[in-house]
Amino acid sequence: MSDINLQSEEQDILSEKCERAFLVGIQYPDMKEEEAEEHITELYSLVHTMGIEPIGHSLVKLRNPQPKYLIGTGKVEEILEEAKEVEADLIIFNDDLSPSQQRNWERNSQVTVIDRQEVILDIFADRAQTREAVLQVALARMEYSLPRLTRAWTHLSRQRGGTKGTRGEGETQLEIDRRIVLRKMDALKKELIKVQSSRAIQRKKRKARPVPTASIVGYTNAGKSSLLNTLTDSEVLAEDKLFATLDPTTRKVKLPLGQELLVTDTVGFIRKLPHSLVEAFKSTLEETVMADFLVHVLDGSNPEVLDHYKATMAVLGELGVNDKPTITVFNKLDKFQDDLIHKQMLQNEFPDALFISLHERLGLEELVKALEQKLSHTFQTEEYLFPHTRHDLVSLLHREAQILETEYLEAGTKVIAKVPIHLAAKLENYTFDF
Repeated sequence: MSDINLQSEEQDILSEKCERAFLVGIQYPDMKEEEAEEHITELYSLVHTMGIEPIGHSLVKLRNPQPKYLIGTGKVEEILEEAKEVEADLIIFNDDLSPSQQRNWERNSQVTVIDRQEVILDIFADRAQTREAVLQVALARMEYSLPRLTRAWTHLSRQRGGTKGTRGEGETQLEIDRRIVLRKMDALKKELIKVQSSRAIQRKKRKARPVPTASIVGYTNAGKSSLLNTLTDSEVLAEDKLFATLDPTTRKVKLPLGQELLVTDTVGFIRKLPHSLVEAFKSTLEETVMADFLVHVLDGSNPEVLDHYKATMAVLGELGVNDKPTITVFNKLDKFQDDLIHKQMLQNEFPDALFISLHERLGLEELVKALEQKLSHTFQTEEYLFPHTRHDLVSLLHREAQILETEYLEAGTKVIAKVPIHLAAKLENYTFDF
């Protein structure tokens, strides 16, 4: 895609321009102060992940959002004074700002002002590695930036007229820039279709040999990549950072009873994950949609773990897979096993959940047994006798099942196979007890 320069504005990383950030959290009437502080703590982690130093914050109690600045003008002056005192060159809101609110803040403060959405988009842009991830993030950032063009440029009101008699009154620079962005977005979408079709072919090849699949999902930094590494003895990037993984990685694991399982690590979720990113990453998240079951990993030591669970389930709901068979796993047991009240609360809330520590390798045997049990509900071994007139069904098994034995008899074709449960129900009239 040589006509699209993804190393310029689409990869324009904010951390290369700003160094010191002042954070602003909002506490609404239905929020406890501890919850609002936890949201600010998470924003600190996000900003660190950006590569910018957060140097202070203000928590604003807000009854009703205000149209001009989101918060009241009195608080605006307080925040600007605090940000100036600590020499911040960036102000970050933990809530979404409208394009007009963002413009108003920047005109008043004379520093860059962004919201949580832009923080996450910036992190994704910095961490995207594969062609597909780079394209997806570039598209999401353009969709976010399109209504904010007047904030990004100072010359947009100027007219570009033509020689008299050759052009009309001319276009505003804003119209020109808008047309350029829309053209680039169209090009990105076309390129994404090509890349995604390649992924679909890879997925089809995997399905040609029907090995059960599981997707590891969960809140960012819960230990998903570490779990994949542990199960498959691989070395997928596993950092103690938010969004260490953007691209899905699939590895094969052979379980003790001999079953094979394809396990995919997916991008971590987070509360208030921008909808544009959910949409942009739907192609890579299709690995989750297509999986036979999910392994939902949570950081059991985090006091906000229930909120993290709800945030992940909300994104899974957007993908239409929140009712898929799931193994719920609380990781980092070594950090909370002595907190009996917290652990009992989790056990009461999730009676079927597993408690593990990947760091200390605790509870892994129980997890492997749970995987084996899920597989027993996904495939079943059947023996069939198909008449010579039903070679189509033999071909169907070759496409969608794992053939263990084939024998040609006078009465028909004998096949022993591991069959997906949905297919076994369709072929039950041909089962045979040899």
